Amino acid sequence: MSCPHVGSANLSKPSPTDNVYREDCTQCFDSIDDPAGLDVCLKCFNGGCAGDRNHAMLHATSRNHPLVLNIRRTRKIIERNEPPLKMSKLAIAAETESDRYDTTLTVKCLECGIDNLDKDDATIAPVIDAVMKANTFSRKEEVKAWEQELTTCEHILTMQQGEPRKIESQHLGHCSKCDLNENLWLCLECGNLGCGRAQFGGVSGNSHGLAHATETKHGVAVKLGSITPEGTADVYCYNCDEERIDDNLGAHLANWGIILAEREKTEKSLTEMQIEQNLRWEFSMTTEDGKELTPVFGPGLTGLKNLGNSCYLASILQCLYDLPSFQQRYYGDKLGSLPSVSDPAEDLETQLRKLGDGLLSGRYSKSDSDVFASEHTPNVPHQKGLQPSMFKHLMGRGHEEFSTMRQQDAFELLQHLIKLITRSKHPAELGDPTQPMRFVMEQRLQCLNCKKVRYSSNEQDSVFIDVPMEKLPPEEEGQEPKYKPVTLKQCLDNLTASEVVELTCAGCGSKDGFTKRQGFKTFPDVLVVNARKMAVVNWVPVKIDVPVIVDDEPFDLDEYLSKGQQPDEEALPEDESAKSSAPTFVPNAEALAMLEAMGFPRVRGEKALHATGNSDANAAMEWLFGHMDDPDIDVPLDLSGSSGGAASGGAGAADPEKLAMLESMGLSGPRAVKALKETGGDVERAIEWLFSHPDDDGADAAEEEAPAANEGPKKEAGSSELPAKFQLQSIVCHKGTSIHAGHYVAFIRKKLSEDETSWVLFNDEKVVKVVDVEEMKKTAYVYFFKRV
Repeated sequence: MSCPHVGSANLSKPSPTDNVYREDCTQCFDSIDDPAGLDVCLKCFNGGCAGDRNHAMLHATSRNHPLVLNIRRTRKIIERNEPPLKMSKLAIAAETESDRYDTTLTVKCLECGIDNLDKDDATIAPVIDAVMKANTFSRKEEVKAWEQELTTCEHILTMQQGEPRKIESQHLGHCSKCDLNENLWLCLECGNLGCGRAQFGGVSGNSHGLAHATETKHGVAVKLGSITPEGTADVYCYNCDEERIDDNLGAHLANWGIILAEREKTEKSLTEMQIEQNLRWEFSMTTEDGKELTPVFGPGLTGLKNLGNSCYLASILQCLYDLPSFQQRYYGDKLGSLPSVSDPAEDLETQLRKLGDGLLSGRYSKSDSDVFASEHTPNVPHQKGLQPSMFKHLMGRGHEEFSTMRQQDAFELLQHLIKLITRSKHPAELGDPTQPMRFVMEQRLQCLNCKKVRYSSNEQDSVFIDVPMEKLPPEEEGQEPKYKPVTLKQCLDNLTASEVVELTCAGCGSKDGFTKRQGFKTFPDVLVVNARKMAVVNWVPVKIDVPVIVDDEPFDLDEYLSKGQQPDEEALPEDESAKSSAPTFVPNAEALAMLEAMGFPRVRGEKALHATGNSDANAAMEWLFGHMDDPDIDVPLDLSGSSGGAASGGAGAADPEKLAMLESMGLSGPRAVKALKETGGDVERAIEWLFSHPDDDGADAAEEEAPAANEGPKKEAGSSELPAKFQLQSIVCHKGTSIHAGHYVAFIRKKLSEDETSWVLFNDEKVVKVVDVEEMKKTAYVYFFKRV
């Protein structure tokens, strides 16, 4: 049947830079696997659902793009008589799409109502062919999924081997400290042979290789059973605590009389075991006694598919969309129609609503006969999971880390999302969904000499708690260190405890310092806590698994409420001389010396200590790792807040170049001036200030003015009403030695029925009911507590 739009549509094939949305709808998660399929616009390649929601028609009407390619996909039933191919790299291999699915293509004109246009038409056929061959949005992501890139390190490059000698074969048969004859690691520096750590899959190990490295500081070892004649092998650097590549492995082995050509691989490599562990983690959901955990389905119980190292994103999104404020803001009848935008995939509001509908509606929370927990339990089907590819691209666009396929810090992502959402537009009747997380922390400084005090407050959306680390005595030699459990109360006590800081008093001029203490001026409705468990091991920051005990029942935080200035306390004067003089910062000498010993320049060390409270070298080092690429990282610390001599606090005090940088980000006007003034001219801190003070219009930055008579004082975030009782609602847990590697999952307290509330595990696309989360609570990385 002919259509007048075919000739006049001026269709063209998608270019390599065009995004082709031919897997799921840009406005919901309906996809090509649904009975009605997906309509791909042949003009702009937008994907629109063709079912009951019919977002394809919405797009066609608003953009006047009537011609679409309908794609429907159905699963093939295939019987296999041959074993699967051996895996050769650290990737979850998959069959091709044509091996798994039958695909039906139909060309339609939505305006004319014609559902069977000629696919072979000379105008249409080349475009259809190009659309089907183009990389989809998610395919661009999957290409890099689960890849592990190995590199060498300075310890290998600078390694000094002992005198050459031939290690006789009888001395390569078992560990030098025990009788284990597998999982053996040869120290490339001295030739010692020690067993490795116990590995996934039942591989034994007593960690004697690690013990040797710890005692001798010999960091580089090779796994004997993994050496191949081609020169590949497992090389591990204990100093970096990472698997590495040794480009001169042949020469290094020859130093000990081991010839590559004579070796034969006899054991699984770390890569092969990691593949199995990835697959096991992905597809095995069992209790300690081997029983499969029960999948659960329904509203609020929808999983998110791993796009390749995207578990950090999935776990945070699950916790955020469990919050009532996010549910009300991005899902429900109050929202009205979707935003009318030219490219829904590039609109944050649309994508956040799409996630809300996908995660909360229950529409996509259903078992899929193609997804099982494992090959041994085909009677326990799981969900297929939603692919948040569009949202991942959108929220990471322009960000140095979140735009990559690398694993990321889940808490850093949470802070990034809060910033994005805070600066978005929100209907007055719905408001900012991150507002319930906001509260005010109050800091009290008291001069040790004159005893005068100064109070300052800062609005926050989360708190960091430093977890005390105390090693327990090892039960046996070579055992991995274990740490003494601590309670959440201990961590909060430390957070609000008094400490001495080295500052010069602007009132009396004393250099004796101040006592500093912080507390909650107000409490939020949702308290987000980040448990920092980092230590420096061989100059490398490593996450330490310190158990943190958190009660399951509600607990109160009343004792942590700041009392504010008391009647018998005298405030430090706020005279003009004190305002105009730059505050004096004296860095912690011990912490600064540690940073300099690590190789950090003094200027960077002082900046880091100033930014992190001037007390902890570890916290300062973490700050430095996150700010290495700052353009002003090597600019000396300047606390004057002014770029020139006797500038007053007016607009003239702001550096025009820094103002221009803020304006290029859409942050301009009096707010930008005030942000620079409040943060001493530090652009990055000014951006943070702007995001944390969304209601501050900066009116007093240009000139000191009294507030308008018709405006009352701005309401502080949070509430100081007591009692302040909180209960654990959800946690993000992490497995691995680095927050930038390993795997993240979420545990959320869910009401499964009128009579049942249970903890639910969200492990990417798999959503299962769990009975006991006590052990997981101890190793949580981010906690979400709700006020009750």
